Amino acid sequence: MTFMAEAGSGVADRDEWSYAPAVGVGPLRFGMTVDEVVEAIQVLGQAEVSDCPRVHAVFSPMWKIEVHRRGVASSLPAVTAYVSQVAGLFCIAVDAVHGPQVGHDGIPLVGRDLSELQSDEIARAEAADGGYRCTPEGFAGPDDPGVVMRGQRVGQVLRSRPLFMVTRDGANTEWDSMPSEEYHHGQP
Repeated sequence: MTFMAEAGSGVADRDEWSYAPAVGVGPLRFGMTVDEVVEAIQVLGQAEVSDCPRVHAVFSPMWKIEVHRRGVASSLPAVTAYVSQVAGLFCIAVDAVHGPQVGHDGIPLVGRDLSELQSDEIARAEAADGGYRCTPEGFAGPDDPGVVMRGQRVGQVLRSRPLFMVTRDGANTEWDSMPSEEYHHGQP
């Protein structure tokens, strides 16, 4: 199935991937090794593996796997997977423009105008008498500790670039586990 982006959004048509909390996204499962991620992700495109700088001594060495779509001339990866030496695959970042669409409770999370996504999440929470989560930057997202909403500038709009995560190396929360490369990705 293919997700159709709104006209003029700068967001490409994309495949749809499923998300299972604490399990994984699409063909990727939390805990996978670098080699397992590279093999699984070939459904999307070509993978490039690199070492990540060790910013925090408390965390074990980490690798970044950037996956570029086949046939798309772009320098931005569609998916970036982060693998810890101890925890295995712990973070999957989905690009707002080139990444697959992933939803949560029927709401598409990837490539959305962040203000529209926030309105949808608040409306869903009110209708279900539930809740939603906000990041320290104020981005509302699903009430799921495994989804950290990030913003990615696309033209003049800040679009959603979710991170699907589990904790790594003894961190307390997914926010604590977030790779340092993701803190300012696409931010103004």
